[in-house]
Amino acid sequence: MRKNWLLPLLITLAACSNDGADDDSTPPDDSDEPVVVTKAAIAGFDEPWAMSFLPDGRLLVTEKAGRLRVVTQSGLVSSPVTGVPEVAYGGQGGLGDVLPHPDFADNGWIYLSYAEAGEGGTYGAALARARLVLDDAGGGALQDLQVIWRQAPKVSGMGHYSHRIAFAPNGDLYLTSGDRQLGGPAQDLTQNLGKVLRLAEDGEAADGNPYTDQGAVAAQVWSYGHRNLLGIAFDGDGRLWTHEMGPQGGDELNRIERGRNYGWPIVSNGSNYDGSDIPDHDTRPEFNAPEVSWNPVIAPAGFIIYSGELFGPWRGDGFIGGLQSRGLVRIEFDGDTAREAERIDMGERIREVEQGPDGAIWVLEDAPGGQLYKLTPQT
Repeated sequence: MRKNWLLPLLITLAACSNDGADDDSTPPDDSDEPVVVTKAAIAGFDEPWAMSFLPDGRLLVTEKAGRLRVVTQSGLVSSPVTGVPEVAYGGQGGLGDVLPHPDFADNGWIYLSYAEAGEGGTYGAALARARLVLDDAGGGALQDLQVIWRQAPKVSGMGHYSHRIAFAPNGDLYLTSGDRQLGGPAQDLTQNLGKVLRLAEDGEAADGNPYTDQGAVAAQVWSYGHRNLLGIAFDGDGRLWTHEMGPQGGDELNRIERGRNYGWPIVSNGSNYDGSDIPDHDTRPEFNAPEVSWNPVIAPAGFIIYSGELFGPWRGDGFIGGLQSRGLVRIEFDGDTAREAERIDMGERIREVEQGPDGAIWVLEDAPGGQLYKLTPQT
């Protein structure tokens, strides 16, 4: 998919049946609408992981090794922003998500998630906020940095941090916390691993969480029984959706409900890596089952629910980046239910997807030298 700078590529979307869901209906007629793909940054990125737009249209991009860059709408990429906290880089660890505060234009806060080292060869995710001060050269600096949350406990290994961030329409802060490849902690409310957490903007547990009476860590929890959640988004009606990587098969898209248990590692629509079986969700109805599951996997990464006008027929649809499926997976929602509608073949591992200020869809390629692309309709 690599192209010369600003050379657009016209692609036609190929409808694809959902590998994991029971719905075998066909996608709508607009599924073959041509899309123009343009390289959107003059330079590539070193293992990019996440991106978010600032109110003025500039884009923040994280690189796993610990660099935060500013990208202009004209494609200029800044030198690294200074003041980023030290990260534990390796495996799946490093600098993770980035998200401006909803009132960034007034307060300058941005939120960063990252992996950090602990004692005795242990690691865990952390969440920090800092004020981003942009400079005349196109870059900037972080000031007044505060670490406001940490995974507890830190454990060995450098996988399944998750640490994706989203603000709810009412300003509450939601954070995904992976199971750190341990499984069991996802069912343990004394640990914040394998959970979706609901926090105040300062990192404290938000009022009204379901397990507040069970202690400081449990008070953070909104839902539990999760594996490795790498996408989180709210739809236009305020429903919360996440996706997570399954084991050998069984990637999931879930509608997140207050206080519910999603079953990992007791149930999964996949299998263990050694080939041994895990009971499917339908064997244990007390656990919330996914709205969509995939086997073979798509290896989901990055997630938006589209709210723009540029792609009018897609307003309200979800877009999931696919590492294994090497493109975007479009999701159609119908209230509390969802189905895969089609796939956009990008020919590359897609790590992140975001909606731009004008309604264009932006994607980041997962690779050393990973490229940033902008998708617009054919005119």
